[in-house]
Amino acid sequence: MTALPGGFRAHVANIGIKDDTDDFVVVAADSPCTTFGVFTTSSFAGPSVIVSRDHLSTPSARAVVVISKNANVATGPEGLANAREVVAGVAERLGCSPTDVLIASTGVIGRQYPMDRVRRGVAGLPSPLPCADADPVAAGIMTTDTVAKIAEASVGDARIVGVAKGVGMIEPNMATMITLLLTDADIAAGDLEPIFRRVIDRTFNCVSIDTDTSTSDTAILMASGAAGGVDLDAFERGLREVAQSLAKQIARDGEGAEKLIEVTVDQAASAEQAKRVAKAIVNSPLVKTAVHGADPNWGRVAMAIGKSTTADEVDQSKVVICFGEQEVYPTAVDSAGLDALATYMRGSDVRIVASLAAGDSAATVWGCDLTAGYVRINADYTT
Repeated sequence: MTALPGGFRAHVANIGIKDDTDDFVVVAADSPCTTFGVFTTSSFAGPSVIVSRDHLSTPSARAVVVISKNANVATGPEGLANAREVVAGVAERLGCSPTDVLIASTGVIGRQYPMDRVRRGVAGLPSPLPCADADPVAAGIMTTDTVAKIAEASVGDARIVGVAKGVGMIEPNMATMITLLLTDADIAAGDLEPIFRRVIDRTFNCVSIDTDTSTSDTAILMASGAAGGVDLDAFERGLREVAQSLAKQIARDGEGAEKLIEVTVDQAASAEQAKRVAKAIVNSPLVKTAVHGADPNWGRVAMAIGKSTTADEVDQSKVVICFGEQEVYPTAVDSAGLDALATYMRGSDVRIVASLAAGDSAATVWGCDLTAGYVRINADYTT
Protein backbone atom coordinates (compact mmCIF):
# COMPACT_ATOMS: atom_id res chain seq x y z
CA MET A 1 0.00 0.00 0.00
CA THR A 2 1.07 3.57 -0.71
CA ALA A 3 0.27 5.89 2.18
CA LEU A 4 -1.33 9.24 1.49
CA PRO A 5 0.90 12.23 2.30
CA GLY A 6 0.59 13.79 5.75
CA GLY A 7 -2.59 15.78 6.32
CA PHE A 8 -4.81 13.76 3.95
CA ARG A 9 -7.46 11.07 4.50
CA ALA A 10 -9.89 9.37 2.15
CA HIS A 11 -13.15 7.46 1.84
CA VAL A 12 -13.81 5.00 -0.98
CA ALA A 13 -17.08 3.15 -1.54
CA ASN A 14 -19.47 1.60 -4.01
CA ILE A 15 -22.74 3.55 -4.17
CA GLY A 16 -24.24 1.48 -6.97
CA ILE A 17 -23.65 3.63 -10.03
CA LYS A 18 -22.42 0.60 -11.97
CA ASP A 19 -21.70 -3.02 -11.10
CA ASP A 20 -20.05 -3.76 -7.78
CA THR A 21 -16.81 -1.79 -8.12
CA ASP A 22 -16.02 1.29 -6.07
CA ASP A 23 -17.35 4.44 -7.72
CA PHE A 24 -17.36 7.12 -5.01
CA VAL A 25 -14.17 8.67 -3.65
CA VAL A 26 -13.58 11.56 -1.27
CA VAL A 27 -10.07 12.80 -0.48
CA ALA A 28 -9.85 15.52 2.17
CA ALA A 29 -7.16 17.50 3.91
CA ASP A 30 -7.25 18.19 7.64
CA SER A 31 -7.78 21.87 6.82
CA PRO A 32 -7.99 24.03 3.67
CA CYS A 33 -4.73 23.86 1.76
CA THR A 34 -3.08 25.41 -1.27
CA THR A 35 -4.77 23.91 -4.34
CA PHE A 36 -4.67 24.39 -8.09
CA GLY A 37 -6.64 22.73 -10.84
CA VAL A 38 -6.22 22.54 -14.59
CA PHE A 39 -9.20 21.51 -16.67
CA THR A 40 -10.33 20.53 -20.15
CA THR A 41 -10.39 23.09 -22.93
CA SER A 42 -13.52 21.43 -24.36
CA SER A 43 -16.50 23.73 -24.96
CA PHE A 44 -18.68 20.80 -23.81
CA ALA A 45 -17.15 20.81 -20.32
CA GLY A 46 -19.27 19.02 -17.74
CA PRO A 47 -20.79 20.42 -14.52
CA SER A 48 -17.95 18.96 -12.44
CA VAL A 49 -15.45 21.09 -14.36
CA ILE A 50 -17.69 24.16 -14.16
CA VAL A 51 -18.16 23.84 -10.39
CA SER A 52 -14.50 23.10 -9.66
CA ARG A 53 -13.26 25.98 -11.80
CA ASP A 54 -15.58 28.30 -9.90
CA HIS A 55 -14.45 27.01 -6.50
CA LEU A 56 -10.80 27.47 -7.46
CA SER A 57 -11.19 31.17 -8.18
CA THR A 58 -8.98 31.33 -5.08
CA PRO A 59 -6.16 28.73 -4.78
CA SER A 60 -7.50 26.88 -1.75
CA ALA A 61 -9.60 23.76 -1.15
CA ARG A 62 -10.25 21.18 1.52
CA ALA A 63 -11.50 18.16 -0.42
CA VAL A 64 -12.15 16.50 -3.77
CA VAL A 65 -15.04 14.14 -4.49
CA VAL A 66 -14.82 11.85 -7.52
CA ILE A 67 -17.78 10.00 -8.99
CA SER A 68 -16.69 7.42 -11.55
CA LYS A 69 -18.63 5.62 -14.27
CA ASN A 70 -20.94 8.61 -14.86
CA ALA A 71 -19.51 11.77 -16.45
CA ASN A 72 -22.58 13.96 -15.75
CA VAL A 73 -21.87 15.83 -19.02
CA ALA A 74 -24.48 17.34 -21.37
CA THR A 75 -27.06 16.99 -18.59
CA GLY A 76 -28.28 20.60 -18.55
CA PRO A 77 -29.37 22.61 -15.51
CA GLU A 78 -30.35 19.44 -13.65
CA GLY A 79 -26.86 18.02 -14.00
CA LEU A 80 -25.29 21.26 -12.77
CA ALA A 81 -27.67 21.39 -9.80
CA ASN A 82 -26.83 17.78 -8.96
CA ALA A 83 -23.09 18.47 -9.00
CA ARG A 84 -23.61 21.40 -6.66
CA GLU A 85 -25.78 19.27 -4.39
CA VAL A 86 -23.04 16.63 -4.16
CA VAL A 87 -20.44 19.25 -3.26
CA ALA A 88 -22.71 20.84 -0.65
CA GLY A 89 -23.50 17.45 0.89
CA VAL A 90 -19.83 16.45 1.15
CA ALA A 91 -18.99 19.87 2.63
CA GLU A 92 -21.67 19.46 5.27
CA ARG A 93 -20.33 16.05 6.27
CA LEU A 94 -16.77 17.42 6.47
CA GLY A 95 -17.79 20.60 8.27
CA CYS A 96 -16.49 23.02 5.68
CA SER A 97 -17.81 25.46 3.09
CA PRO A 98 -19.10 24.08 -0.24
CA THR A 99 -16.54 26.29 -2.00
CA ASP A 100 -13.82 24.27 -0.22
CA VAL A 101 -14.91 21.10 -2.06
CA LEU A 102 -14.03 20.23 -5.66
CA ILE A 103 -15.69 17.58 -7.81
CA ALA A 104 -14.58 15.40 -10.71
CA SER A 105 -16.64 12.91 -12.65
CA THR A 106 -15.91 10.42 -15.41
CA GLY A 107 -17.80 7.85 -17.41
CA VAL A 108 -20.69 7.81 -19.87
CA ILE A 109 -21.78 11.21 -21.25
CA GLY A 110 -25.41 12.33 -21.29
CA ARG A 111 -26.74 10.50 -18.24
CA GLN A 112 -27.93 12.12 -15.02
CA TYR A 113 -26.46 11.00 -11.73
CA PRO A 114 -28.69 8.41 -10.01
CA MET A 115 -29.24 10.94 -7.24
CA ASP A 116 -31.05 8.57 -4.88
CA ARG A 117 -27.90 6.44 -4.73
CA VAL A 118 -25.56 9.42 -4.68
CA ARG A 119 -27.45 11.00 -1.78
CA ARG A 120 -27.19 7.77 0.21
CA GLY A 121 -23.48 7.66 -0.56
CA VAL A 122 -22.94 11.23 0.61
CA ALA A 123 -25.04 10.64 3.74
CA GLY A 124 -22.87 7.62 4.54
CA LEU A 125 -19.63 9.59 4.41
CA PRO A 126 -17.90 8.78 7.73
CA SER A 127 -16.19 11.27 9.98
CA PRO A 128 -13.28 11.20 10.29
CA LEU A 129 -12.46 9.71 6.91
CA PRO A 130 -11.07 6.22 7.56
CA CYS A 131 -8.60 5.57 4.73
CA ALA A 132 -4.92 6.58 4.86
CA ASP A 133 -3.84 4.74 1.68
CA ALA A 134 -3.77 5.92 -1.93
CA ASP A 135 -4.32 2.51 -3.54
CA PRO A 136 -8.10 2.35 -2.91
CA VAL A 137 -8.36 5.92 -4.21
CA ALA A 138 -6.58 4.97 -7.45
CA ALA A 139 -8.87 1.96 -7.89
CA GLY A 140 -12.03 3.87 -6.99
CA ILE A 141 -11.65 6.44 -9.79
CA MET A 142 -11.20 3.82 -12.55
CA THR A 143 -13.69 3.36 -15.40
CA THR A 144 -12.45 1.19 -18.29
CA ASP A 145 -8.91 1.20 -16.88
CA THR A 146 -7.47 -2.29 -16.52
CA VAL A 147 -5.06 -1.33 -13.74
CA ALA A 148 -4.95 1.34 -11.05
CA LYS A 149 -2.42 4.09 -11.68
CA ILE A 150 -0.35 5.41 -8.80
CA ALA A 151 3.09 6.97 -8.33
CA GLU A 152 5.07 8.61 -5.54
CA ALA A 153 8.27 10.51 -4.84
CA SER A 154 10.03 11.93 -1.79
CA VAL A 155 11.41 15.46 -1.57
CA GLY A 156 13.30 16.05 1.66
CA ASP A 157 10.87 15.29 4.48
CA ALA A 158 7.88 15.67 2.17
CA ARG A 159 6.14 13.21 -0.14
CA ILE A 160 4.23 13.54 -3.40
CA VAL A 161 1.62 10.92 -4.25
CA GLY A 162 -0.40 10.88 -7.45
CA VAL A 163 -3.27 8.79 -8.78
CA ALA A 164 -4.84 8.94 -12.23
CA LYS A 165 -7.47 7.32 -14.40
CA GLY A 166 -7.90 7.31 -18.13
CA VAL A 167 -7.51 4.94 -21.05
CA GLY A 168 -9.66 6.43 -23.80
CA MET A 169 -10.94 9.79 -25.09
CA ILE A 170 -7.47 11.11 -24.39
CA GLU A 171 -5.75 13.98 -26.19
CA PRO A 172 -5.24 16.47 -23.38
CA ASN A 173 -5.04 20.16 -24.13
CA MET A 174 -4.70 21.01 -20.46
CA ALA A 175 -3.94 18.06 -18.24
CA THR A 176 -5.45 14.64 -18.38
CA MET A 177 -8.53 12.62 -17.64
CA ILE A 178 -8.66 12.69 -13.83
CA THR A 179 -5.47 13.14 -11.84
CA LEU A 180 -5.12 13.89 -8.14
CA LEU A 181 -1.65 14.96 -6.98
CA LEU A 182 -1.22 15.29 -3.23
CA THR A 183 1.76 16.53 -1.25
CA ASP A 184 2.51 17.42 2.35
CA ALA A 185 5.13 19.97 1.28
CA ASP A 186 4.51 23.55 2.37
CA ILE A 187 4.67 25.66 -0.80
CA ALA A 188 3.28 29.13 -1.34
CA ALA A 189 0.54 29.52 -3.92
CA GLY A 190 2.68 31.88 -5.98
CA ASP A 191 5.32 29.16 -6.34
CA LEU A 192 3.02 26.15 -6.67
CA GLU A 193 1.00 27.32 -9.67
CA PRO A 194 3.86 27.91 -12.15
CA ILE A 195 5.52 24.66 -11.09
CA PHE A 196 2.26 22.78 -11.63
CA ARG A 197 1.66 24.28 -15.06
CA ARG A 198 5.20 23.51 -16.25
CA VAL A 199 4.90 19.92 -15.09
CA ILE A 200 1.47 19.50 -16.69
CA ASP A 201 2.77 20.80 -20.01
CA ARG A 202 5.69 18.36 -20.05
CA THR A 203 3.83 15.28 -18.88
CA PHE A 204 0.04 14.98 -19.13
CA ASN A 205 -0.12 17.34 -22.10
CA CYS A 206 2.25 14.93 -23.83
CA VAL A 207 -0.10 11.92 -23.69
CA SER A 208 -2.44 10.86 -26.46
CA ILE A 209 -4.42 7.66 -26.90
CA ASP A 210 -6.88 8.54 -29.66
CA THR A 211 -6.73 12.33 -30.35
CA ASP A 212 -10.06 12.91 -28.55
CA THR A 213 -10.14 15.57 -25.81
CA SER A 214 -12.40 14.61 -22.92
CA THR A 215 -15.23 16.79 -21.67
CA SER A 216 -14.17 16.07 -18.09
CA ASP A 217 -10.37 16.38 -17.95
CA THR A 218 -9.31 17.43 -14.47
CA ALA A 219 -5.90 17.63 -12.80
CA ILE A 220 -5.78 18.82 -9.20
CA LEU A 221 -2.74 19.47 -7.02
CA MET A 222 -3.20 19.92 -3.26
CA ALA A 223 -0.43 20.83 -0.79
CA SER A 224 -1.24 20.31 2.89
CA GLY A 225 2.03 21.74 4.22
CA ALA A 226 2.16 19.11 6.97
CA ALA A 227 5.81 18.20 6.27
CA GLY A 228 7.13 21.76 6.09
CA GLY A 229 9.07 23.59 3.41
CA VAL A 230 11.15 21.99 0.64
CA ASP A 231 13.57 23.10 -2.05
CA LEU A 232 11.42 24.29 -4.95
CA ASP A 233 13.65 22.87 -7.71
CA ALA A 234 13.71 19.50 -5.99
CA PHE A 235 9.95 19.62 -5.55
CA GLU A 236 9.41 20.34 -9.24
CA ARG A 237 11.65 17.41 -10.18
CA GLY A 238 9.72 15.14 -7.83
CA LEU A 239 6.35 16.32 -9.09
CA ARG A 240 7.47 15.80 -12.68
CA GLU A 241 8.70 12.29 -11.82
CA VAL A 242 5.28 11.40 -10.40
CA ALA A 243 3.34 13.02 -13.23
CA GLN A 244 5.51 11.44 -15.93
CA SER A 245 5.09 8.01 -14.38
CA LEU A 246 1.30 8.46 -14.37
CA ALA A 247 1.33 9.77 -17.94
CA LYS A 248 3.21 6.70 -19.16
CA GLN A 249 0.94 4.38 -17.16
CA ILE A 250 -2.07 5.99 -18.87
CA ALA A 251 -0.53 5.55 -22.32
CA ARG A 252 0.44 1.95 -21.62
CA ASP A 253 -3.11 1.15 -20.46
CA GLY A 254 -4.80 2.77 -23.47
CA GLU A 255 -7.99 0.99 -24.45
CA GLY A 256 -7.04 -2.25 -26.17
CA ALA A 257 -3.35 -1.27 -26.08
CA GLU A 258 -0.58 -3.85 -26.20
CA LYS A 259 2.43 -1.53 -26.55
CA LEU A 260 3.66 1.78 -25.19
CA ILE A 261 4.91 4.14 -27.90
CA GLU A 262 7.39 6.86 -26.91
CA VAL A 263 8.16 9.49 -29.54
CA THR A 264 10.99 12.01 -29.16
CA VAL A 265 11.45 14.85 -31.62
CA ASP A 266 14.73 16.72 -31.19
CA GLN A 267 16.76 19.33 -33.06
CA ALA A 268 13.50 21.24 -33.54
CA ALA A 269 13.21 24.99 -34.10
CA SER A 270 11.04 25.42 -31.00
CA ALA A 271 9.42 23.46 -28.21
CA GLU A 272 6.06 24.04 -29.91
CA GLN A 273 7.31 22.54 -33.16
CA ALA A 274 8.85 19.57 -31.38
CA LYS A 275 5.64 18.72 -29.56
CA ARG A 276 3.49 19.32 -32.64
CA VAL A 277 5.52 16.89 -34.73
CA ALA A 278 5.82 14.33 -31.94
CA LYS A 279 2.05 14.36 -31.44
CA ALA A 280 1.49 13.98 -35.19
CA ILE A 281 3.65 10.85 -35.14
CA VAL A 282 2.18 9.24 -32.03
CA ASN A 283 -1.40 10.06 -33.12
CA SER A 284 -1.08 8.70 -36.66
CA PRO A 285 -3.31 5.62 -37.11
CA LEU A 286 -0.81 4.36 -39.66
CA VAL A 287 2.09 4.67 -37.21
CA LYS A 288 0.00 3.09 -34.45
CA THR A 289 -0.98 0.12 -36.59
CA ALA A 290 2.57 -0.33 -37.86
CA VAL A 291 3.78 -0.52 -34.26
CA HIS A 292 0.99 -2.96 -33.42
CA GLY A 293 2.06 -5.18 -36.31
CA ALA A 294 5.79 -4.85 -35.51
CA ASP A 295 6.27 -3.37 -39.00
CA PRO A 296 9.31 -1.00 -39.13
CA ASN A 297 7.63 1.16 -41.78
CA TRP A 298 9.50 4.43 -41.27
CA GLY A 299 7.68 5.94 -44.23
CA ARG A 300 4.67 6.45 -41.99
CA VAL A 301 6.80 8.49 -39.59
CA ALA A 302 8.09 10.57 -42.50
CA MET A 303 4.47 11.13 -43.56
CA ALA A 304 3.52 12.37 -40.08
CA ILE A 305 6.48 14.76 -40.01
CA GLY A 306 5.53 16.08 -43.43
CA LYS A 307 1.86 16.66 -42.66
CA SER A 308 2.61 18.55 -39.44
CA THR A 309 5.25 20.93 -40.86
CA THR A 310 5.74 23.16 -43.87
CA ALA A 311 8.53 22.97 -46.42
CA ASP A 312 10.19 26.08 -44.99
CA GLU A 313 10.24 24.52 -41.50
CA VAL A 314 11.94 21.24 -42.29
CA ASP A 315 14.48 20.16 -44.90
CA GLN A 316 13.64 16.51 -45.51
CA SER A 317 17.19 15.75 -46.67
CA LYS A 318 18.49 16.61 -43.18
CA VAL A 319 15.89 14.72 -41.12
CA VAL A 320 16.97 11.54 -39.31
CA ILE A 321 14.47 8.88 -38.17
CA CYS A 322 15.30 6.09 -35.75
CA PHE A 323 13.35 3.14 -34.35
CA GLY A 324 14.96 2.35 -31.03
CA GLU A 325 18.69 2.87 -31.58
CA GLN A 326 18.53 1.94 -35.26
CA GLU A 327 18.60 4.70 -37.88
CA VAL A 328 16.12 3.92 -40.63
CA TYR A 329 16.26 7.18 -42.62
CA PRO A 330 18.21 8.43 -44.48
CA THR A 331 20.54 5.46 -43.96
CA ALA A 332 18.98 2.40 -45.59
CA VAL A 333 18.47 -0.73 -43.50
CA ASP A 334 19.29 -4.11 -45.03
CA SER A 335 17.08 -7.17 -44.69
CA ALA A 336 18.90 -8.41 -41.60
CA GLY A 337 18.46 -5.00 -40.01
CA LEU A 338 14.76 -5.02 -40.82
CA ASP A 339 14.39 -8.43 -39.18
CA ALA A 340 16.13 -7.09 -36.06
CA LEU A 341 13.84 -4.06 -36.05
CA ALA A 342 10.75 -6.25 -36.33
CA THR A 343 11.97 -8.22 -33.33
CA TYR A 344 12.49 -4.98 -31.40
CA MET A 345 9.01 -3.77 -32.32
CA ARG A 346 7.41 -6.95 -31.05
CA GLY A 347 8.41 -5.81 -27.55
CA SER A 348 6.12 -3.99 -25.14
CA ASP A 349 7.89 -0.63 -25.56
CA VAL A 350 8.68 1.02 -28.89
CA ARG A 351 10.67 4.25 -29.14
CA ILE A 352 10.71 6.45 -32.23
CA VAL A 353 13.12 9.39 -32.58
CA ALA A 354 12.92 12.06 -35.27
CA SER A 355 15.70 14.65 -35.49
CA LEU A 356 14.64 17.68 -37.55
CA ALA A 357 18.01 19.49 -37.91
CA ALA A 358 16.18 22.78 -37.38
CA GLY A 359 17.26 23.90 -33.90
CA ASP A 360 17.93 22.84 -30.32
CA SER A 361 14.45 22.13 -28.90
CA ALA A 362 13.01 18.72 -28.07
CA ALA A 363 9.82 17.08 -26.80
CA THR A 364 8.84 13.56 -25.78
CA VAL A 365 5.27 12.27 -25.94
CA TRP A 366 3.61 8.95 -25.16
CA GLY A 367 0.85 6.94 -26.75
CA CYS A 368 -0.04 3.36 -27.62
CA ASP A 369 -0.68 1.08 -30.54
CA LEU A 370 -4.07 0.83 -32.24
CA THR A 371 -5.64 -2.60 -31.90
CA ALA A 372 -8.87 -4.39 -32.68
CA GLY A 373 -9.47 -4.29 -28.94
CA TYR A 374 -9.79 -0.49 -29.01
CA VAL A 375 -12.48 -0.73 -31.69
CA ARG A 376 -14.37 -3.43 -29.80
CA ILE A 377 -14.30 -1.57 -26.45
CA ASN A 378 -15.62 1.63 -27.98
CA ALA A 379 -18.12 -0.07 -30.28
CA ASP A 380 -19.78 -1.61 -27.23
CA TYR A 381 -19.14 1.19 -24.70
CA THR A 382 -22.72 2.09 -23.72
CA THR A 383 -24.35 -1.24 -24.53
